[in-house]
Amino acid sequence: MNKYFPGIGRVEYRPDAGPEDTLVFRHYNAGETVHGRSMEEWLRFSVCYFNTFRYLGADNHYGERAHQRAWEDASHSLDNYKRRMIAAFELLHKLTVKYYSVSDRDMAPEGDSFEETNSYLEEMVTLAADLQRQTGIKPLYYSADLFTHPRYMNGAGANPDAHVFAYACAQVKRSLEAAKRLGAENFVFFNPRDGYQSVLQRQFFRDMSHMAQLYRMAAQYKDKIGYKGQLLIQPKPADPRRHQYEADAMATMHMLRHFDLDKQYKLYIKPAFSRLMSRPYEHDVYIAAAYNMLGSIDASDSFPEINSTSDICARDIRSATYVLKSVLEQGGLQQGGFTLGGRVRRESIEPRDLFHGHILAMDTFACALKNAARLISDGCFARSIQQRYSSYKSGFGERVEKNMATLEDCEDFVRKNGEPHLKSAHHEHFESMFNYYVYPPRQ
Repeated sequence: MNKYFPGIGRVEYRPDAGPEDTLVFRHYNAGETVHGRSMEEWLRFSVCYFNTFRYLGADNHYGERAHQRAWEDASHSLDNYKRRMIAAFELLHKLTVKYYSVSDRDMAPEGDSFEETNSYLEEMVTLAADLQRQTGIKPLYYSADLFTHPRYMNGAGANPDAHVFAYACAQVKRSLEAAKRLGAENFVFFNPRDGYQSVLQRQFFRDMSHMAQLYRMAAQYKDKIGYKGQLLIQPKPADPRRHQYEADAMATMHMLRHFDLDKQYKLYIKPAFSRLMSRPYEHDVYIAAAYNMLGSIDASDSFPEINSTSDICARDIRSATYVLKSVLEQGGLQQGGFTLGGRVRRESIEPRDLFHGHILAMDTFACALKNAARLISDGCFARSIQQRYSSYKSGFGERVEKNMATLEDCEDFVRKNGEPHLKSAHHEHFESMFNYYVYPPRQ
């Protein structure tokens, strides 16, 4: 565990560290109790294998690979995939995290046939299992890559070609088997290609019915093989030129509920995408939590003008506090956690920059966790929210809360009470209160 990152030991917690000490945690103290649980239990950090080890600093528009790694020759050989995996476990061990998040194509390359591809995957899963036994690290989630290969250019579960649909399903089957073998806590579906670019060439309900069939078969096979992981779907509007069938939390939940799948699935939310869609950062997190469908979170920030990617290492403590407030209020993420999905910048070319980026993100969310815990414990927000909804505590409002009111009741109430009195939302008051916890005054 000291081959590819020499000179870097296990990252320590040092709250007194100076501004230039960026290889230590200032806020993340795994064993520290916050709001009744340890930080490690609340946050359950995992490293995103794809963005950490498969992104090599290429710019989609203006430049080739900038990151040179001792373990990486950018080939599709098994030897390269093995070196990459060994380097990944060294980083995981030194970051003191217990989880990583990975897909089948992150682990192993495509072969010249379905059988050869599965043979490669089996060999790499065996290596991963050996490394897991040595380190005690395992996947927070495992997934099937149903988008990078050209066969999926028109989607996977929603592909108009039944042959492609069958291939996607077979790939999911093998991935579920690998997830069980590796003890993955969750299994995630990403579907950035499952959408339409023209209303003239797709049948929307048929597409979504096919996707639902894939999800149903996956849930059935999960039970058949005795895999205990939670099934998750990530709403992911990856391409602004393509209209996604699972564009946000509400659309995805609606589809799951329509096809009677909402008991088998939860959502893996990437809050950064809310910014891309001009919504508040925390929107999808709060929506999913409100329906008890929040399963896991991608801990990255969104600035698409940089490196042509929306995945950069999280460092916005205010936005992270929004997210942690919701997580604490729903009692945690159960089998889920926070996947460190940010990439280092293209110009951050040294291997140690991977540590700087992940430590930055972990400290960001650890600080946000403490902020959210103080905010909830003090009760200021809860009192203010209850006051806004006080009219529903008794009388007519209570009947509405209990689903006992009719339209006739509403009309009678208005006739007796006349025009409502306008009440201020006190928006700036709430924002100021929130800032108090994000940026507490110096003592």
